[in-house]
Amino acid sequence: MKLVVFILNRDELLERVLEAFVEAGVPGATVIDSEGMGQLLASEVPLFADVKELIKGNKASNRVIFSVVDKAETVQRLERILEKACGDLSVPGTGILFTVPVDYAKGLRAEEAEA
Repeated sequence: MKLVVFILNRDELLERVLEAFVEAGVPGATVIDSEGMGQLLASEVPLFADVKELIKGNKASNRVIFSVVDKAETVQRLERILEKACGDLSVPGTGILFTVPVDYAKGLRAEEAEA
């Protein structure tokens, strides 16, 4: 099993991203609001006020979508569909997709737990 994490920088694409998760066969996901380090440093720490110029035009918040999936094929399918929805993920600012191995999970729906 893998924990799939997608950090979305463009809030207006959230609906498309969630549709991509469903289309890829991900039965459920959690969405949380987040804030990038650059935004936080620029607004909260006066020492880093110059960072504001570097991040000008970026929104202050992101969305983090994560889910546990059982198959590598699901992750590959999700990546292809996300790139159709958001654009090339190798381009900075598009979004960040990564996985983390999960060696134990309890409480998943039956279709999420099948491996």
